[in-house]
Amino acid sequence: MNDTETLSNNDLINLYYFMRFNRALEDRLIALYRQAVITATVFTSRGQEATSVGSAYALGPEDFVSPITRNLGTMLVRGIPPRDIFTQYMGKASSPTKGKERIHYFGDMDKGVVASLSVLGDMIPVMAGIALAARLQGRTSVALTYIGEGASATGDFHEGMNLASTMNLPFVLIIENNRYAYSTPAHRSAAVSDFALRARCYGIASEVVDGNDVVAVYWATQRAVQRARAGKGPSIIEAKTMRMHGHSDADSPWYVPKEELEEWERRDPIEKFDRRLRAGGILHDEVARDLESRMHDLIERDLEYAMQSPFPDPEVALEGVYHE
Repeated sequence: MNDTETLSNNDLINLYYFMRFNRALEDRLIALYRQAVITATVFTSRGQEATSVGSAYALGPEDFVSPITRNLGTMLVRGIPPRDIFTQYMGKASSPTKGKERIHYFGDMDKGVVASLSVLGDMIPVMAGIALAARLQGRTSVALTYIGEGASATGDFHEGMNLASTMNLPFVLIIENNRYAYSTPAHRSAAVSDFALRARCYGIASEVVDGNDVVAVYWATQRAVQRARAGKGPSIIEAKTMRMHGHSDADSPWYVPKEELEEWERRDPIEKFDRRLRAGGILHDEVARDLESRMHDLIERDLEYAMQSPFPDPEVALEGVYHE
């Protein structure tokens, strides 16, 4: 049976919507960056939207997730509005961090979103701690975070995964293997083809999935979350994908062979899912136009709100540094 047959048509349309929403919002951020309306560098997830959206959609309302650099789609699925993203990048007083940060490293615990640290890999022990705290409180919550394949070589990766495995914590790690850690190709950073193999070092479950197939990512995450919630410990999921952009908008991907980019362009996760839904009679032009109109109106409305919002007073820099 095809995996899509066990998801409702509404679920499939939602997955499609969030992927398009993810890309549309990032495209708007890039335009604003190039116009110097925002000064924070934009790190896009173009080509990786299926991994963020599919994994976040598999989480329950009681679960916790810490999105990192290329997981804007995760934040959108969890209910973070575009206005929070725009005001954050602009450093406005109405932003989630009151102008103290210029990128989407912020959280909303009411939505189960844990603010990320900019040092990749650091959130693994943090989210293992979140999983432990939830268990001590008698909750059924699962904690999930992401890293790129390059960050799987950090000390925090080992220490966090070792902690999670020895304590049998309800924790899921997704390795987004987007083939390049900045400009270092994956085959130059490890001698293994599958980074998920590192799960064997900790005696835990692992799975390799097509990171450009949003439904496959959803089900892989669903299986890992169910194992964790049932007390069967942590898992590592490796999503094979491609960063169809430079490391940031300030970086040219000159180091990526043209043929490789062309190959992955043909595997674009949004276009791939669009064709799949149309072939199944689930997506039609009228539905697609309605979705585009909805996201366009929301993005433009929230952008206008952000543009009209004031910058913080200088004194605010001293607030919120220490607990009251």
